[in-house]
Amino acid sequence: MQQLLVRPENMKRIDSPELAQAYIDEQVAAIRKQVGEGKVLLALSGGVDSSVVAALLIKAIGDRLVAVHVNHGLLRKGEPEQVIEVFRNQMHANLIYVDAVDRFLDKLAGVKDPETKRKIIGKEFIDVFAEEARKLEGIKFLAQGTIWPDILESEAGIKAHHNAGGLPEDLSFELVEPVRILFKDEVRMVGKTLGLPDPMVYRQPFPGPGLGVRCVGAITRDRLEAVRESDAILREEFAAAGLQGKVWQYFTVVPDMKSTGIKNGKRTDDWMVIIRAVNSVDATSATIEEVPYALLLKIRDRIFAEVKGVNRVLYDLSSKPLATIEYE
Repeated sequence: MQQLLVRPENMKRIDSPELAQAYIDEQVAAIRKQVGEGKVLLALSGGVDSSVVAALLIKAIGDRLVAVHVNHGLLRKGEPEQVIEVFRNQMHANLIYVDAVDRFLDKLAGVKDPETKRKIIGKEFIDVFAEEARKLEGIKFLAQGTIWPDILESEAGIKAHHNAGGLPEDLSFELVEPVRILFKDEVRMVGKTLGLPDPMVYRQPFPGPGLGVRCVGAITRDRLEAVRESDAILREEFAAAGLQGKVWQYFTVVPDMKSTGIKNGKRTDDWMVIIRAVNSVDATSATIEEVPYALLLKIRDRIFAEVKGVNRVLYDLSSKPLATIEYE
């Protein structure tokens, strides 16, 4: 039995615990009917979508869920360690950790086109899951955290999503996508109702390709590290200023572009860091957060002091539309 693929036109927005509980009950029944006595392999990134899917699957089939966390080298600072702590140590999930950093970055080397990057990352994810499945018995299903905005953007040709089509024809897994027809705010409501901790439920959105779409252009390890470190600084300072949870999404971008600068009286040729902070409800549109100027200066100074190879810091004022939230 396949999951419902299209959001009903008359579907009421899930904006209360009561509506969320009704959806949970419906999906638990649908998962049990689809999966039967089988096992499910889940891509567990630790983000909101995959975490809610994990909680739904645990409620529906218990230890027949096998969660796989793939460290592809495109995660934010400290995230692999956090995923292991929360899911393996606290939630006691059947978690498999895969270190695939070199595998992903080697395949992405020299690739500039954003759609090609996304497809490489998506295909590699599927390949990793298939390899893990071959090590196990009874894996017939692949769970994914696909949500409705993923589908809408893919169908509109705005961008490809690694979990919204493009799967190999010979893929032996049947897909399980219990939040596919939900918007991001609805996914959070379902997660909250399931009892997931607030830091997980209200974690800011993070794209499937991770920092790969924020290291604009061909990914290099040193520029990727500049994205990771500057992003960590931004998140730390937003948390210290009380903006964590109040601003919907914030991150840094380091494009493959250098500019002239001065350091210690000498000319430099370094990258720029772009700060992006937006507010949204369901990712279909976004407005710009008015970050206090003093905070921006503090973030700038820390980036200059702590991130190698950077001589400019910019703040992005572009709303959605015309711009998308992510750069690629």
